[in-house]
Amino acid sequence: MRQIFKGAQAWSPGQSPFSGILVEDGQIIATGAQALSASADQTIDLENSFIIPAFGDGHAHPIFAGREAAGPKVNGLQSIEEIVAAVKDFAQNNPDIEWIIGGAYEAAITEGGDFDSHWLDEVVSDRPVVLHAVDHHTIWVNSKALELSGINSASKDPSGGAIARREDGSPKGTLREPEAFALVLDHAPKNTIESDVKAIKYACNQFLKSGVTFANDSWLEAGMAEAYLAAVKSGALTIDMNISHLANPESWRADITKIETLVEEFAPYQKQVNAKSVKFLADGALSSGTAALLEPYLDQPGFSGLKIWSDVELMAAVKEFDSRGFQIHIHAIGDAAIRQALDAFEAMQRVNPEWDRRPVLVHAQLIHPEDLPRFKELGVIANFQPLWMYLDPMNKELILPRIGEVRNNQQYQLRTLVNSGARVAFGSDWPVTSEVPLEAIYVPVTRSKGGAPWSPQEAIRIEESLEFYTSGVAYQNLRENELGKLEVGFRADFVVLDKDPLTSSELTIKAVYKGGVKVK
Repeated sequence: MRQIFKGAQAWSPGQSPFSGILVEDGQIIATGAQALSASADQTIDLENSFIIPAFGDGHAHPIFAGREAAGPKVNGLQSIEEIVAAVKDFAQNNPDIEWIIGGAYEAAITEGGDFDSHWLDEVVSDRPVVLHAVDHHTIWVNSKALELSGINSASKDPSGGAIARREDGSPKGTLREPEAFALVLDHAPKNTIESDVKAIKYACNQFLKSGVTFANDSWLEAGMAEAYLAAVKSGALTIDMNISHLANPESWRADITKIETLVEEFAPYQKQVNAKSVKFLADGALSSGTAALLEPYLDQPGFSGLKIWSDVELMAAVKEFDSRGFQIHIHAIGDAAIRQALDAFEAMQRVNPEWDRRPVLVHAQLIHPEDLPRFKELGVIANFQPLWMYLDPMNKELILPRIGEVRNNQQYQLRTLVNSGARVAFGSDWPVTSEVPLEAIYVPVTRSKGGAPWSPQEAIRIEESLEFYTSGVAYQNLRENELGKLEVGFRADFVVLDKDPLTSSELTIKAVYKGGVKVK
């Protein structure tokens, strides 16, 4: 079927604005005057609107978002009392749920981000409660969760994780990093394929409402790939997805065969799902004091954070997966972890044959000046989270006291990296922050959310912000010839806005089209 979309100004990366799009069987076959003068089976008048390519999300955790949505919703609450009350209401309304798991609470509302199990005990003492912090590098649990997990004063911190303690050495109720989470969550009921398919369906609906038609799930634990396989077979997966299998320092060698077997199972569906990428977690987060730094934290003399992988093991794993054709995604926030990741990428390229590998370094939050040129030199894509690029409470209350003003103001050196010629893509890190691109695209442009701009010399233009959330993600996903632009030969995925995004920041989505079909 041929469709003409008229009555709207269109913007696409690298093009002048135009009006008119001709679509045939979901693909753009003409734009501008040529489109408007063509014949078609259907003409759709978008009535003085504005069109941009559909957004991509280069780094998100959709299954985690869907799981979290099934528990107590504490995101955005600004006091311990409010959070505890929300948990109480959920517990009362869901008496049959064995474990109460939800999120994501604001860690900055208490000193140092340490939350006490006793605060949750006041409302739920008979069942375990686990709440994720907004950075998802910290959890807060009640005493029942600690008891069932066997965590007590004698428990040692796991490698790559930390247990917050009271002055007497007893566990306080706050645990940091996945290795510590596992001490608790390994005892929780296991998620099923059926429940995770529901989480995927929920996430897809949220993405489509936000104008996102393709995304990356950047953290697949055991069982999650199988859920995606079930979702794509059943039609529950309604967006295009790149999925990244999580590599662990202790088990990556043993996991390779299983991961490659899963990739083969996705082969019939590779047009919708690319399953050939691997995620490495190099460090923690600045907010939790676990990001790996070149110089120690100010509030923890002599402590420079957590490197989750040794240099030798990370290089070995990265080289091996790259040699098998996997795209590598590395989470690296602190300057030491970023350097470690870049060193691994460099070693990988020195040893393995050249191919179109497009390595991704996610977050790139605190880059040492000496490492900035290496992104361009090594062809590393920097995936940033634009909604973080202002001086939010987490930065002011948790990160600034830990690393000092100089390092705090060196975060998110976006303009510098763009000027160096490095590739950039944007992602939300949902459910850490909002999945809605319209809430994020102006933050790196103004470096604020209503207050004074933070490091304004690192601001970018709105056109660049839109590009990094559209064609930038498409390039990261190896789909730059079919998604992220409104050009002939590209799929007709686009968002209809009520105003021009180049001149107005107060925008409303009027419709979302995927393959020429209105999906929202």
